[in-house]
Amino acid sequence: MNIEIRTMSIDDYGDVCRLWERKPGIGLSSSDGRNEIASFLEANPGLSLVARDDMLLAGAVLCGHDGRRGYIHHLAVDGAYRRCGVASDLIDHCLAGLHGQGIPKCHLSVYGNNDQAIDFWRKTGWTERAELIMMSRLTSG
Repeated sequence: MNIEIRTMSIDDYGDVCRLWERKPGIGLSSSDGRNEIASFLEANPGLSLVARDDMLLAGAVLCGHDGRRGYIHHLAVDGAYRRCGVASDLIDHCLAGLHGQGIPKCHLSVYGNNDQAIDFWRKTGWTERAELIMMSRLTSG
């Protein structure tokens, strides 16, 4: 196994999208289309990452910020690479990238019934924010 972590490009989109689609804990929407991801990557250069084992996609993560807080979305690792440190390496690179851009804190969202993901995040030092409630609304209508 020779895992290389590098910046995600829109050329990775097909492989990354197929990985996300295989993961039940990842909620995809119209915001995850090719054009939307291209815009996200352009707005947050160098922060979203892929982990590749030669040509095989081992994992991927979207990472960005709003100028004051970082956000991680859609961390996924292929089953063949689970428990090999790929997820932790991707997150470490994201946090270092955010820190390098002056972003002191990062948030993420996890589905409440995704016990495996919640356990991973807790074990890697993340704190649940039970006092917060996420709310969403479409920008039109």
